[in-house]
Amino acid sequence: MFSRFKKPEGTSPKPAPLAPVGAATAAPKAVGQPAKPAAPGLAPARNAPRAPAEAAAADKERKRKDRLQELKVELHKRLLENLNLAALEKASESNLKAEIAAISSEALDEMAVALNAHDRATLNQELYDEVMGLGPLEPLLKDETVSDILVNGPQRIFVERGGKLTLTDITFKDERHLLRIIDKIVSAVGRRVDESNPYCDARLADGSRFNCMVPPVAVDGSLVSIRKFKKEKLGINDLVKFGAFTEEMALYLEAAVSTRLNVIVSGGTGSGKTTTLNALSSFIDNTERVLTIEDTAELQLQQIHVGRMESRPANVEGKGAVTQRDCLRNALRMRPDRIIVGETRGEEVIDMLQAMNTGHDGSMTTIHANNPRDGISRLENMVAMAGIEMPLKAVRSQIASAVNLIVQASRLQDGSRRMISITEITGMEGEVISMQEIFRYERLGMAPDGKIIGRFNATGVRSHYSERFKQWGFNLPPSIYEPIA
Repeated sequence: MFSRFKKPEGTSPKPAPLAPVGAATAAPKAVGQPAKPAAPGLAPARNAPRAPAEAAAADKERKRKDRLQELKVELHKRLLENLNLAALEKASESNLKAEIAAISSEALDEMAVALNAHDRATLNQELYDEVMGLGPLEPLLKDETVSDILVNGPQRIFVERGGKLTLTDITFKDERHLLRIIDKIVSAVGRRVDESNPYCDARLADGSRFNCMVPPVAVDGSLVSIRKFKKEKLGINDLVKFGAFTEEMALYLEAAVSTRLNVIVSGGTGSGKTTTLNALSSFIDNTERVLTIEDTAELQLQQIHVGRMESRPANVEGKGAVTQRDCLRNALRMRPDRIIVGETRGEEVIDMLQAMNTGHDGSMTTIHANNPRDGISRLENMVAMAGIEMPLKAVRSQIASAVNLIVQASRLQDGSRRMISITEITGMEGEVISMQEIFRYERLGMAPDGKIIGRFNATGVRSHYSERFKQWGFNLPPSIYEPIA
């Protein structure tokens, strides 16, 4: 066997030949029959009644998978003993796959186990994923249709496709296997997860957002959430094509961003806030200096003059933390034209509002809220969380003068994402912030297939910033404000 990446002879004792995993026999035996490629999909219904033949076939398939899993564990041990791990970084994918195939083939011969071509190819790919990737999660990360990967313990892995969650038939061997993959991810970004620090935020090599929580805090096994990084940059035209909003709304938003209104994108988890923020940023002129501040870098601004910052948690000793507020305060000293905060969720809100009020027009951020009025309440609460004792009227006055526009994103029951409201903040009336809705999404019913039927409509209210739009050269036709009868 060729050994380009094998450890030099003598560095480790050669393991004694292993007996086949499971019931040992002297003659080679085939494991299972060729099956369809294991594409991540729905797991079979667990409680559905099955015919005896069907149940027998399912039991046979389960035993086949269990046996392949046992073989993979044994072969993975062999790989760790035989591969020169230091040389792996320089190895090409094709060479490494060939070496893994050779080592596994030799090991299977020693163990007196024969596999058909399909099972052998599947096993070799899974071994490659274990060595160089994230094990069972690797095919899900490569699947372009998957937007979220959610792991609830080693035996239950869910994915989100098209806004809908489904249980896959992919599993980890056990909790130790899952913890090893988690440790592989967090150690790559210089962090650690254990009982004393049972949760972690990180970013994968491809930019995907990763969050985990391990036992004892996670009661039934480690919890993992991966929000996949979208490689393609979705623009406003793409979102119009997907039905997130209309061309008239896009015209209005282009005018709003180009004339440097301060915009907040509000919505729940997974409603498309970051995607909307990315799309809105496409209207920013290339001559402007834009600084972005995020907990986990996700924004994909297309301008040439962009400075990106990412907050950092404390190290093992509890030191070295850099918060979003620290980044924001420093950003104000770096001559930004606009500041974009990926998500405002705490005390940094007061600095964000001050930045919007002190010459950094056109700044943008996102918040978690169910509607525009709730979004204002969230801002008030976050100012209180910052420990600044201000009268409520003063807080509201600050918000009313800082924020011009709230764009409300939402994920509907059928999984579709819609921009359900565009609302302007027009000032103060007494001690109340006055707002006016310009566009809204109206639900009309539900189709037999579960899809929500609805339409976007103008409210008939003319924009408070119409004169500003004209002064900047954006002559929006009055018809875009006219409601559909």
